Amino acid sequence: MRIRSAATAVLAATAVTAPLLAAAPASAAPRHQGGLHIGYVQYDSPGRDSSSRTSVNGEWVNIHNNGRSAIQLKGYKLKDNTGYTYTFGSYRIGAGKTVKVRTGKGTNASGVRYWGRSWHVWNNTSDKARLIKPNGSQLDSCAWTTRDRGSKNCH
Repeated sequence: MRIRSAATAVLAATAVTAPLLAAAPASAAPRHQGGLHIGYVQYDSPGRDSSSRTSVNGEWVNIHNNGRSAIQLKGYKLKDNTGYTYTFGSYRIGAGKTVKVRTGKGTNASGVRYWGRSWHVWNNTSDKARLIKPNGSQLDSCAWTTRDRGSKNCH
């Protein structure tokens, strides 16, 4: 009789908790499980915003490839809420690598690309960085508000 009572209690407990487990929010899963994504955004450059190269390049977005193979980024776009758009030329990002897209002017090198702008793109109060595939579909995005204090870890 005790075995039957214990089995009934286990079944009853399972019946009560199983729906709760199934109803767990999707946000409990890791956001980026692989592939290309926005990793980190420094949307408010340190100090007072100015048109100096240092100030404008103080804004940047990291795009990370945590997939298992390299990806050609030619034609991928990085956009903000107002429509400012950076389009990648030919650039191959290796598996496990990151490329930093700086807002201002500079010389492109391995791991860094320059947008070529003379003024800031990312809004300090709230904005959203979008990574767009060459076919026009959105691959990833990262939004922020002032509570993020100048930078946002988007993982």
